[in-house]
Amino acid sequence: MPPRTQYARSGDLHIAYQVVGDGSLDLVFVPGWVSNVEECWDLPGLAAFLERLASFSRLILFDKRGTGLSDRVANDRLPTLEERMDDVRAVLDAAGSEQTALFGHSEGGSMCVLFAATYPQRTRALVTFGVFARRRRSPDYPWAPSDAARALTIEQVERDWVTGDLVSLRPLVPSRADDSAFLEQLATYFRRSASPGAAAQLLRMNTEIDVRAVLPAIRVPTLVLHRTDDRDALVEEGRWLASQIPGASFVELPGGDHVFWVGDSDAVLAEIETFVTGVRPAPDPDRVLATVLFTDVVASTETAVRLGDRRWREVLETHRAEVRSSLARWRGEEIDTAGDGFLAIFDGPARGVRVP
Repeated sequence: MPPRTQYARSGDLHIAYQVVGDGSLDLVFVPGWVSNVEECWDLPGLAAFLERLASFSRLILFDKRGTGLSDRVANDRLPTLEERMDDVRAVLDAAGSEQTALFGHSEGGSMCVLFAATYPQRTRALVTFGVFARRRRSPDYPWAPSDAARALTIEQVERDWVTGDLVSLRPLVPSRADDSAFLEQLATYFRRSASPGAAAQLLRMNTEIDVRAVLPAIRVPTLVLHRTDDRDALVEEGRWLASQIPGASFVELPGGDHVFWVGDSDAVLAEIETFVTGVRPAPDPDRVLATVLFTDVVASTETAVRLGDRRWREVLETHRAEVRSSLARWRGEEIDTAGDGFLAIFDGPARGVRVP
């Protein structure tokens, strides 16, 4: 079951948040463009990433103002980055977190940068992924989009949201650009995270981001992660950002996915866990020696016809309970069930043959 959604008060707005895990350190995840703290658990890749973070931390998730389950913002005034950053403080206060590590993606990373500079006493560490310092091109920041390109993106996103076209999503996940089922799933998540107008409004907010002046003021351990071929936030932006933060570490990862949980997400997770805990996780083995057990009830169709549906369901439930009890006793792992059959694995053949 997904964790319980709670609300923190940030000024006049309600900010939705969740707390997952019971690790010894707090880690707050500040999402990028749009999010939904309840729907995110239905995306297998994202859910697995968050579960891994929660395995070594007390993970705090939230939806930024204007997205997901949090309150929307007025259309007549764009909130400042300082106001949006204060949502992080409100959530941490509500969750009882006195000091936390920050993990921010895309513009969420820009918010983390400002928080770390403003509240160094509450920041244990700062980790960013695919982050930019500014979202409007200038002579001293040539990597950002031009105003014309940014306006075109906002127009395209609002149109795509309405029509259901997936073209604007492909640059964010180039390794899955030809996977129509995945893109549809991602599009559904985005639509459930923001309306067309809200998505466009969030992009307008992000266009005003500029945290260049605060970077030299950061005095907390900082790790900047960026993929080499990211097309949404160029790798040059990550390199420059790291160079402006005293003592920051920069790790360039292969790939072009701007979405952190797509592509080689294990490499991203390993860097985060190592940086915030000081311990590099052991790699998962690619292959193991295991005993595979497959069970099937002989003549189950004939038996079901003879007993009738109701009695057969009772027999089947009893059978499943007995098999699962035996798996637990002999350290078996249930992989799948199909009808009346079981697929399980054991770390040795002796335990496998003892399952009745």
